[in-house]
Amino acid sequence: MIRFAALLVTGALGAAFALLPADPRPLSIPAAPADSPLLDSLLHSDARLLPVVNRAKAYELQIIYTQINRDAQLRPTFVQHSFRLDARQYFNPASLVKLPTAVLSLEKLNDLHQPGLTRRSPMQTGTAFRCQTPAPYNPAPDSDRVNTVGNYIKRMLLVSDNQAYNRLYEFLGQGPLNARLAELGFPETRIVRRFAPCDTAANRHTNPLEFRHAATGETVYRQPAAYNAQALTFPLGRITKGRAYQASGRIIPQPYDFTTASYLPLQSVTDLLRLVLFPAAAPAAQRLHLAPDDYAFLRYYLHHTPHSSLYSMYTGSRYFDAYKKYLYYGRRPTTTPEAGLRIYNIVGMSHGYLADVAYFADSTRQTEFMLSAVLYVNQDGIINDGAYEYDSVGLPFLAALGQTIHQYEARRPRPVRALPVDFTTTEVIR
Repeated sequence: MIRFAALLVTGALGAAFALLPADPRPLSIPAAPADSPLLDSLLHSDARLLPVVNRAKAYELQIIYTQINRDAQLRPTFVQHSFRLDARQYFNPASLVKLPTAVLSLEKLNDLHQPGLTRRSPMQTGTAFRCQTPAPYNPAPDSDRVNTVGNYIKRMLLVSDNQAYNRLYEFLGQGPLNARLAELGFPETRIVRRFAPCDTAANRHTNPLEFRHAATGETVYRQPAAYNAQALTFPLGRITKGRAYQASGRIIPQPYDFTTASYLPLQSVTDLLRLVLFPAAAPAAQRLHLAPDDYAFLRYYLHHTPHSSLYSMYTGSRYFDAYKKYLYYGRRPTTTPEAGLRIYNIVGMSHGYLADVAYFADSTRQTEFMLSAVLYVNQDGIINDGAYEYDSVGLPFLAALGQTIHQYEARRPRPVRALPVDFTTTEVIR
């Protein structure tokens, strides 16, 4: 579900870009920070990492490692180390966009202040423009199969379901979604697409929706079809990748155009995960409009595996425990999760890009840290041909990277070696 096909051919994307007006709001893309000597040393300490680290430019490697230190009251401070971090180095964020979409969908439910409207309210999605697809009310006896904001978030966070993302992208609307991210301190980000073959104009149109009361079945909220009248520009300008791309079974011998694709820098999604997991540490202007129960809900599904979540749709063997835990486990079907280790994360895998943004909490060793990484594994330079080195290069590298940092954290001195109960206790299924 994480992989998806190319959405538009280069010519169409180029034409769409040419029609975009100049953005009156200048954006400042942060300059690339200097590499951390500590992280550089750690990356060179493990032979498993060297084939990628020694060719980091070719693999477009970016890494953020955040140490977390707590005081006697368990209040955290964060010390960030980075390697080749550069917001000007575009990568396709793929399913990383599902984290902000999930978070802002819960926010919107709260901000609407509609009696009876919750993440458990059955919802219906209609159609009003090309490339839109319906999702009817689904009064299934299994509550996990009912179409609700909560269930869509579960599907996104547990197995990176693309259709679930599309429904919440449509619930938020392209304009409000990006405006809220800017308010939260992420003006450079762009989330502009469904995971579907829709053109740029169609993605500006979102569907009509209706929600019902979970108990009575009465309509509690209607949302008409919407259109983002303010075309979004793209902070990095024109972006092309590769030497060729595949479309309709043919190889097109020219670079693939990502100009109008979504843009989510590694630092931005790392910071957003931190806002979700450490709300008390966030500046007032970046506080999310979420209740304690919303935070607990997100924590639960960010760290659980498909099986451990007990979500009925994902009990089959197809959804193995390491399904989307690339850092540390490398997505190996036979992996048994390590006792005491929780990994709260969001991943992306598309067009040769492989990314994981994670927080590690180890109750056995009483250690914690954040780790984010992205790399590009497309040796033949052809976009969308499916011939990527995910299994041979990317996933083994991410697994080794997580293990290397985890081992270092186990021996790193810190003022207080303790974790809050939110990250160690057995949770109630939500």
